[in-house]
Amino acid sequence: MSELKQKVRYAIGRATLDLLGWEIEGAAPTVPKYVIIAAPHTTNWDLPVTLGVAWVLGIDATWAGKHSLFEGPFAWFFRALGGIPIDRRAKLDQVQQLVEQFRTREKMVLVIAPEGTRGETRYWKSGFYWIARNAQVPIALGYLDYARKRGGVGDAFIPGDDLDADVERIRRFYSTVQGKYPERFTNIRFRPEGERGVRERDSEYAAREVERGPLVRALQGLRLAWGRK
Repeated sequence: MSELKQKVRYAIGRATLDLLGWEIEGAAPTVPKYVIIAAPHTTNWDLPVTLGVAWVLGIDATWAGKHSLFEGPFAWFFRALGGIPIDRRAKLDQVQQLVEQFRTREKMVLVIAPEGTRGETRYWKSGFYWIARNAQVPIALGYLDYARKRGGVGDAFIPGDDLDADVERIRRFYSTVQGKYPERFTNIRFRPEGERGVRERDSEYAAREVERGPLVRALQGLRLAWGRK
């Protein structure tokens, strides 16, 4: 990231946090590659605050979105925000594609909201964990504590061989963090192996895309990349 770009982002991030009354704690990890959890995720306000925290800390964050976001007149917008296209038609699945991105880049900070939605859900999406584990990069625990209006990056660790121990470590950290709507913050656990995920709306969104104008599709796509309603 160029020095000018970093200064512009810092100014925008600082202004956003000051306007919303937020403060930052801690510092960004110093390693060049890691996955950062964005949690809790209970409101659309999480997005501007998260960007503000990341930009003030100097984090050049990337995020994953479906490939169609990066086609057409608004592709530059999503790439400028750090978007990485994921092609669901490809042979490699989303986890494998992002592991490959980590392998080929000298620096990469991937931000993921593992709740995947602003509402209450039974499980966290475990993709962030397997991306970090397969890419052999740390998981950093980013947080927004609405009770104190403080945000930052807490613990960071390399996923080990004990999945349950790692999940418990994450659970303990977020037990003291409060989202804007605490009742929506999901129990931190992964879907049991073999239990089918809920993906019914994927085909519905795909069908509707052909009926929307490009601007509506672009804005809807950014919301989907951050987390479905």
